[in-house]
Amino acid sequence: MANITAADVAKLRKMTGAGMMDCKNALTEAEGNLDKAVELIRERGKAIANKRAGREAGEGVGLAKITADGKRGAIVVLNCETDFVAKNQDFIDIATKILDHALANKPADLEALKAQNIDGKNTVNELVMEFSGITGEKMELSHYSFVEAECVVPYIHPGNKLASIVGFSKAIDAQAGKDVAMQVAAMNPVSISEADCPAEVVEQERNIAIQKTRDEQVQKAIEAAIKKAGINPAHVDSEDHIESNQAKGWITAEDAAKAREIIKTVGAEKAASLDEKMIQNIANGRVQKFYKESTLMNQEFIKDGKQTIKQDLQGVDKDIQVVGFKRVSLSV
Repeated sequence: MANITAADVAKLRKMTGAGMMDCKNALTEAEGNLDKAVELIRERGKAIANKRAGREAGEGVGLAKITADGKRGAIVVLNCETDFVAKNQDFIDIATKILDHALANKPADLEALKAQNIDGKNTVNELVMEFSGITGEKMELSHYSFVEAECVVPYIHPGNKLASIVGFSKAIDAQAGKDVAMQVAAMNPVSISEADCPAEVVEQERNIAIQKTRDEQVQKAIEAAIKKAGINPAHVDSEDHIESNQAKGWITAEDAAKAREIIKTVGAEKAASLDEKMIQNIANGRVQKFYKESTLMNQEFIKDGKQTIKQDLQGVDKDIQVVGFKRVSLSV
């Protein structure tokens, strides 16, 4: 039997990240052969990871970083099962290693990143699986995105659950750039401005606005008719309320029947006679409100609340523009 020393165990642990006893057992089984012991740990890690494939991995870290020249930024999300593992430095180091690899090798997308060789022996996906076996938790690389621009600024919120990268058309003051990256992280804009807001998003918001406006106009007419009939609209605003308030004696059976009839007839009449031009005008206003709240350039700057991001950037440099951004959040 090979003589397994503490130095051998420590060396294997440094190479694999596995626990002391796992390393000692692997070295014993490999009869002191370090390469064979490494392979044993990897294979066992993959087997353990496969067994946990069906588990939920809702914790993890979202990290953002830029290249040395500041012209490319990337974000990765590495998931695990518990916050305990997510806070472990070895786990964070694995995520950072993958992020550094992504910045250096420029994979086109998440699947390409997973398939790339990262350490001469493992692909990124195999590395994640191997570490999953070491920790005993399911792990998954669930997100990778990047931005390329003349200047890219990253932001990671304390706790590694929220991160963003923002690309600018030219170099920007470090604090000003960070402020915009923090705005993206905090306010989750859907696009840079209304000009690049996805058409399907705008259409959905417009449809919602139109339907909401229609419903409000119909409801106003119903409430006015119910008040005119001498009934409190709050007592009959739903079938459940009508039944419960009648049981409590707050409205009579006659009032309940009258309210139901008003809701049915007045609602139908108002819906059929709505002023479509007015509906569209109100809906347009609501879409503009959506742009103000959900597109980066039109959002109020959370740092002072006195101006928009566009106005703030013009104060920094009138020629600078945001050309792209990415954001991830692991928050529930």
